[in-house]
Amino acid sequence: MLIGEKQRFSLFTPLTRAVALAAPVLVAQLVLSQLNAPLSGIAGVQAQEQQKEERETRKTPALRNKVYEKLAEAQAAAEEKDLAGAAKILDEMIAGRRDNELNSYELANVYNLYAFIHYSNEDYPRALQAYENVISQPDIPLAMEINTRYTVAQLYFVQEKWRQGVDALLAWFDMTTTPNAAAYVLLAQGYYQMQDFDNALKNIEIAIADYDTKGRIPKEQWYNLARFLYTEKNNTPAAVGVLENLIMYYPKKQYWVQLSFMYSEQNEETRQLGAMETAYVQNMLNKDGEYRNMASLFLNAEVPYKGALVMQRGFEEEIVEDNSRNWEMLAGSLRQAQEVEAAIPAMERAAEKSDNGDLYARLGSIYLDAEQNAKAIEAITKGLERGGVKRADQARLVLGMANFNQKNYRAAREAFQAAGRDERSEKYARQWIKYMDSEIKREQELQKDS
Repeated sequence: MLIGEKQRFSLFTPLTRAVALAAPVLVAQLVLSQLNAPLSGIAGVQAQEQQKEERETRKTPALRNKVYEKLAEAQAAAEEKDLAGAAKILDEMIAGRRDNELNSYELANVYNLYAFIHYSNEDYPRALQAYENVISQPDIPLAMEINTRYTVAQLYFVQEKWRQGVDALLAWFDMTTTPNAAAYVLLAQGYYQMQDFDNALKNIEIAIADYDTKGRIPKEQWYNLARFLYTEKNNTPAAVGVLENLIMYYPKKQYWVQLSFMYSEQNEETRQLGAMETAYVQNMLNKDGEYRNMASLFLNAEVPYKGALVMQRGFEEEIVEDNSRNWEMLAGSLRQAQEVEAAIPAMERAAEKSDNGDLYARLGSIYLDAEQNAKAIEAITKGLERGGVKRADQARLVLGMANFNQKNYRAAREAFQAAGRDERSEKYARQWIKYMDSEIKREQELQKDS
């Protein structure tokens, strides 16, 4: 059961936290990965008697031989997968006993073996009840109670009873003298599911620190829970630190992409680019948006040629989509890199796939830069006829320049005059008309002298 995540946006490509910041592992999966089959019958007795009871000494009733033999018989049946036969033996032990015939320790072992049977049948509620019956017996070995309380907490989590699971686990913490990192992780997951993020973070930090101090590598899912919680608390530096550890120990594409995103949150553009480029050069990027984001980062860093190479590779490998927006980005990158001739076919593709005339107007501007004036006139005229040109005044200035270069002075004048009707281009249009008039006059005087 995942907690809903708020939507966030990067500088270039929209990224939700579901993508940029993956949610922690499901508690049930974590519990099932930790939960061993319950100690059953005599094996449970022997293992528990080997543990030291350091904080308290209990006088435990003896396990009598005739009870031991019945438990051994039930356990043998269980180990042979005859769970029904094992349960029948235990039922007879419970149903046929007279008052006080089974002492508390013997009853605890009967219920412990019941728990194993129910657990094996994936009947977690009945397994849980059997464990509760174990705990309720007086004078059982302390080690047996401690082990059982931990398993009770695990089974509550498997059933998504978070509050009961946390309470059971806290009771276990009160009794044990040697809690391990996995127990702190389990408690952190319980608090996380209850949306008590402060306590969740405190406990996952303890687990990670425990492994760090022992020279062990914390588990990937532990880091992910910590990262998520740091992000929820808007502690970006701590979240970045966790991601850097994830990349060190569990190098995956998602962590490089997420780290790049987090660097952008800190306005560290150079590191943002470096993290994304590392993923790119390792061939980890394989989505249209990722390639667009990579190219955008290069453009933002004023390295347009690299941005163009990214888009070209994306088209060649059919990763980026064959649409107007992507061809426009390629053309823009090439133009900024002063690769005007190469930019023309890309902008032609972009204009052909566009629904309006704006890209044709921009194509005309590239044609002008390449001194292809006739094509510039044709493209801009087509764009203006289509409509949707964002800066029609600028398009008409370019149209006037192309006509002027072709010595189409009347058409040039009309284009400049039309551009001058927009106050944003009025000054430039007037300057161009003045310059054109001087050129016309100069040409006329040259003709007279000849």
